[in-house]
Amino acid sequence: MSQSAPSPQSSQPPQSGPVGGNPYVEQAPAGAPYPPQPGAYAAQPGAFAPPAPPAPGRNNVVLGVVAAVVAAVAAAALYGVVIGATKHEIGYAAVGVGFVVGLAAGKAGGRNPALPVVSAILALGSVYLGQLVGEAVIGADAVHLGFSEVFFQHFDVVQQAWKDDADPLTFLFFAIAAFAAFSGAKKAAR
Repeated sequence: MSQSAPSPQSSQPPQSGPVGGNPYVEQAPAGAPYPPQPGAYAAQPGAFAPPAPPAPGRNNVVLGVVAAVVAAVAAAALYGVVIGATKHEIGYAAVGVGFVVGLAAGKAGGRNPALPVVSAILALGSVYLGQLVGEAVIGADAVHLGFSEVFFQHFDVVQQAWKDDADPLTFLFFAIAAFAAFSGAKKAAR
């Protein structure tokens, strides 16, 4: 009684052929019809994958100039606030202004050779504007007026105060900022 027998409900005899009508179910996998041949560019033992190609260089001059202008205006405002708060010009701040302008131009614009020159020129303007803002902040504190009134309505007085306070160190800060912008733009574009 331990032998298995087909159930009486199944009227078909057991099939010893393919399962479910699929003739390929029980066949062994076939090997390659020939041994693999080494190709012309076969991988050598210990070889590494080739390096990935470098990212394509950006060369968007307009974007670089726009980014440099935005950075120059922001850095000039910050530089002017620092000068107004300390009542002194700070050389490291001029380096920072130049570097920020150059960094923005190089990162946004890429490797265009005009961008370092443009960023150096914008850094000069940014340092000048920052020094004017600083003079206006100092003047506004001295005469108890608002900054915008002194800067916009008495701009000639602000420029005259800048001329009176300008010394060789002031122009050294211009040169430092231009150099920092030029080198920052070249390094950021790499």
